[in-house]
Order: sequence, then structure tokens, then C-alpha cells
Amino acid sequence: MALAMCLVIAVFVPTYGAPAVLVCLVAALVAGFAVRRIEIDRAFLFYIFIAGLLVRMLVGTLIFGFELQDFFGGDATAYDQLGTWMLKSWQGDPFYKNPLQGYESVGWGMAYLIGGIYAAIGRNLLAVQYVNGVIGAATAPLAYLCAQHMFENTRVSRLTALFVAFFPSLVLWSSQGLKDGPIIFCLVAAMLATLKLGEQLSAKFFLVLVGALLGLLSLRFYIFYMAIAAAGGAFMIGMRRVTSQSLMRQFVVLVAIGLTMTYFGVLRRATQQFEEFGSLERVQRSRADLATTESGFGRDVDVSTASGALQTIPLGMVYLLFAPFPWQLANLRQSITLPEMFIWWASFPLLVMGIWFTLRYRMRQALPILIFTTMLTLAYSIFQGNVGTAYRQRSQLLVFYFIFVSVGAVLLKERSEERERLARMKKEALMRAAQERLARRRYEQWRRERDSEWAEIARGLSERIDS
Repeated sequence: MALAMCLVIAVFVPTYGAPAVLVCLVAALVAGFAVRRIEIDRAFLFYIFIAGLLVRMLVGTLIFGFELQDFFGGDATAYDQLGTWMLKSWQGDPFYKNPLQGYESVGWGMAYLIGGIYAAIGRNLLAVQYVNGVIGAATAPLAYLCAQHMFENTRVSRLTALFVAFFPSLVLWSSQGLKDGPIIFCLVAAMLATLKLGEQLSAKFFLVLVGALLGLLSLRFYIFYMAIAAAGGAFMIGMRRVTSQSLMRQFVVLVAIGLTMTYFGVLRRATQQFEEFGSLERVQRSRADLATTESGFGRDVDVSTASGALQTIPLGMVYLLFAPFPWQLANLRQSITLPEMFIWWASFPLLVMGIWFTLRYRMRQALPILIFTTMLTLAYSIFQGNVGTAYRQRSQLLVFYFIFVSVGAVLLKERSEERERLARMKKEALMRAAQERLARRRYEQWRRERDSEWAEIARGLSERIDS
């Protein structure tokens, strides 16, 4: 099926189809090889990866073929242009000597990624979409590993992977030339590496953590700082039982991360970014711009002070978690989200149940993910002022929320199975009791009949003796 789909795309998408499929196959082979090396549930994860990739290829081809980039995500056009400028600068065109000037905040890493693809096969946005599709599909096995590390429950892990692989918004954002797919992949990779390093020192997972953090820095800098704060906080508190060995391991990891980030100039960049973006006044200006659009909300909110920011959190969190609402569906683009929202709204009680269970029984094991999701949820609740943007950026949280949703779903399933087991045991016990009563009655009847027969025999013998 996968081969047939690739052949159809290569034939029926002129000019762009064949090169895009070739790039996709190369990326998929690399990712598939990595997935096949996973030791647990290997076949399931490989099939999930392939199925998730095919779905994303289909969605990406439809968006490209019908030129729906502006309808679903207009940023793709801007990234396509930045990637083209980056390639021209590499080719020595003096006009594009500094292609990212004025665009540093949009994510220079995406410009480098697209420029690299275009350097290999020429300008081809479909190829970028397919590479993002591979990245999005590869996120599902990583989410599986995160869930398995925290809860050691195959049901939870499999359900998490299914959510991440096929949930509509996660598929949509990773099927286009947008940076959402790589951001989510880097987030999950960073959390997985943090969980693994909390258990034992590993050069492989240290490199994964550093690479994922630097990827986040190049794509969306403020998420990088939240991710590194979550990882650092988890290492400081400890994700396992505290021993002298674990303390030494956590200290070594923290020092190594600090030295690595310093080597890459993160401290200097952090100082510059904090001076430029680190004030609540800047957040207020950005939020006000978002709120003045057609789908904006909270136009009278002022987050330029600490008290105003705190007062905004409840309203912002409601919109971040649940928008768009049915009464806000004013056009087709908003209306097509409604089926997904019904699924998400129905899943929310499971999310609460899963988080409650995690806080009670698995808090240390889930510490980095709990810290990160809390920080990002609060941050987005403060500076998001647009329903569409909140819906899109919620995907960065959904990938972790779905772990807890899966925990809640499995808890309900196991409770249902336990009730069924208890009901079955009760029924069996009642049946055994009824059988025992019946057997006792038959035994008593047999004894009475036997005693009656012996009494009759005794009377007969007595009569013979008397006679």
C-alpha cells in the first residue's frame, strides 16, 4: 500500500511528486531503522509509524495539490520563502547575504531545514511537508517510550501512541511546511532523554537531550527555556529514590548540560532575548495584537502587570484547553475542528483522572513532563489572545496530555474489568453456593432414605427374631 501510494504521488503530482517521494523515502528509512531498533513492542511501533506517515502524506498531498496552505497554515508560505533565501545565500548571492535579518524570532532552525532540503532537490514545498510527516509519525514511538518509562503499562503506552499518530490536529500540523511538527518531536525527545538520564547515565541520551534542546532553541526559543527548566528541575528534585549514586548522577548531568549550553552561546543569547522579549509589556503588546483579530478574546485584558497576568490565567486556560467553542464557529476552517473538539472535550475527564493518579502514585517518574506542561499551560494562558493560535499551539501540550488521558482511560477500563471480574466471581460463588445447597439437600434426602431403609430392615429383623 505504501509503495502504491508513493508511485501514485510520483506520477500524478508533476514536477514535485517524484523528488518529494524520494526525500520522504530516505527520511522514512532513517526513522524506520531507528524505530525497528526499539526493543519493546517493536512490531506495533513500526506499524504505527508507517500508518501515521501514510496518513500525513495523504493530508500533505491534498493540501499541496489544492493549494490550501493559506487556508490551514499561512506560515508555510513564509517558511518556504525563508528557505529559498537561505539557499540563495549559501549559493553566494550577495542580495541574500543575511536572509534572516528581521526574521530571527520566527525560528531560524526551520529556515535551515528547508534550505537544506532545497539544496538537495531544489525548491519543493511538498518535500518539506513529507519530511515533516516523517518527523510527526516518528513522534508517536517516542511518546510510547515516555509513557512506558513512567507507567510501565503497555495499554497506556499503546493508547498514547495511537493518539499521537492519528489525532486530527497533530496530523494536520505535521503534514504542512510548518515548524509545529519538529517542535513537538524535539519536545518529546527532550522529555524522553530526561527520563532516561534520571535512571542512568547514558552518552546516547545525553546527546539526544542536547540535540533536542538546541532544536527547540532554533525553532521556538521560549519553549527551549521551559524545557531546560523542566529538565533541570527534575534532575534537582530527583526522579527516583534518592541515593548517593543518584545524586552524583543528577549533578553530573546538570553540570554537563550547563557547560554544553554555555559552549553553544546559550547564555549570551538568553540575555539578548530576555532584554528584547522578557517584559510583561512586550507580552501585552503581542497579546493585544492577537486579541484584535476576528477570533480574538479578552480584548480588555491587561497582562502588563503581575496581578493582571495572574487574573488572566483562568480565562486564558479555558480558551487554551477548550476553544473553539460551538458558538465561535463562524467559518469553514473553524467548523471542521468540531468533531475533534467533541473527542477532546469527552477526553478531558480522563485527563484529570490520569493527572490525579500520576500525582498520587507516579509523580517522581513523571516529574519533567509535569513541570513542563504546567509551565507551558500557564504561559500560553497568559499571552494567548486568539482562538486559532490557541488551538494550534495546544498541540504542543496535547502530545503530553494524551499520556495522562491514556492513563485515565486504562484506569476506567481496568476498573470496569475489575467490576466484571468481581461480578463474575460473585456469580460463580452464588452458583457454587447453590450447587452446594442442592448437593446438601440431595445428601440429606439420601440419608433420610437410607436411614428409612435401615430402619425398615431393622424392624424386619426384629419381627423375625420375635417370631
